[in-house]
Amino acid sequence: MIIYDLSCSNDHRFEGWFQSADDFVSQQNRRLVTCPCCDSHDVRRLPSAVAIATHRSTPVEAPVSSPKSAPSSAMMPAGAQAMALYQQLVQAMAAESENVGTAFAEEARKIHYNEAPERAIRGQATEDECEALRDEGIPVLRLPTVKDEDLN
Repeated sequence: MIIYDLSCSNDHRFEGWFQSADDFVSQQNRRLVTCPCCDSHDVRRLPSAVAIATHRSTPVEAPVSSPKSAPSSAMMPAGAQAMALYQQLVQAMAAESENVGTAFAEEARKIHYNEAPERAIRGQATEDECEALRDEGIPVLRLPTVKDEDLN
């Protein structure tokens, strides 16, 4: 399975999952790869930062779809693979952000109102705190923590 970062002529960025590089080219030539935002067929590959190799005893069959039924016929990962990708995403985000702990809401406000240097932060906040931040126009992304034992 190959994961490509893609972009259309309108600079919408999205991700596609393909059996191989040839599968991507074949789908692109048949105009099956389209932008999920604007349905553009003018799609190009972008450099990809993350790649995960998996081994299967039997090949995975690509789903049959028409261009209008889905943005592309790229496959989504199953179960453990999806969880592993999620865990990798969370780890990458954690590595690129500062942990402010329970002071998350307060620090997010300081950054938003230019009272603290702009930077990526992470920490803990209640649902009410997150809702209040969103009401103030401060973007917040809540991610559940996945334990290693939950990946099996």
